[in-house]
Amino acid sequence: MGYEFQVTVDAADPHTQAKWWAQTLEWRVEPSDEDFIRGLVAAGHAAEEDTQVFEGTLVWKAGAAISDPEHQDRPRVLFQLVPESKSVKNRLHFDVRVGEDKQAVADALVARGATILHRGQVGPNWWITMTDPEGNEFCVS
Repeated sequence: MGYEFQVTVDAADPHTQAKWWAQTLEWRVEPSDEDFIRGLVAAGHAAEEDTQVFEGTLVWKAGAAISDPEHQDRPRVLFQLVPESKSVKNRLHFDVRVGEDKQAVADALVARGATILHRGQVGPNWWITMTDPEGNEFCVS
């Protein structure tokens, strides 16, 4: 028996991070059900302070998820709001495997707010270690 899992990433701005990573991975931000949210607030099961408007849509302040629309069996990624900022190196990171020019992909990501940290190589395999707009490390390989 196997278990399903999701990857959860701490974020200062989960909706912006979800949007950035969805674009990077060519995934989608999972849609918000505004009527459901309003209903929970109206019934007293949630507070207005639990919500926010992001790009014109009512969303839960606590987080946003992305998923691969073409491969529903892949884990989703949830970006969750945390009060503290990132302070140390990640113990886990994404490897974005591209079948094209790694440098061109890295340059496009830099134009969208990523930073290049360094390049690495083992034998014929090479990669570019980067950070996303909130400083989370990932590799383009």
